[in-house]
Amino acid sequence: LARFHSLRKVFIKTGVCQTISLPRQHSLVHYRCHIEEFGAPNGLCSSITESQHITAVKRPWRRSSRNQALGQMLLTNQRLDKLYALNMELATVGLVLATD
Repeated sequence: LARFHSLRKVFIKTGVCQTISLPRQHSLVHYRCHIEEFGAPNGLCSSITESQHITAVKRPWRRSSRNQALGQMLLTNQRLDKLYALNMELATVGLVLATD
């Protein structure tokens, strides 16, 4: 990264551009510190995306009675996975249209 920052000055010297503003490359300078302090780069979490979180956690939570919700949520996810697998199997033999 330090080498990149020193070599990027070539573009200014050769007249390709007058200034270089690369916010994404600049943010790389802070990645190590953010990972050490927060466990992930600035605003990133690699474990689960928001859409996966909604599907796997929020919707099953809303379906639960909130009494021992975790077990109910796991059962809901297990049933949804089985329904999805059945749908994919039926789609491969042409009995239903495939859904994503």
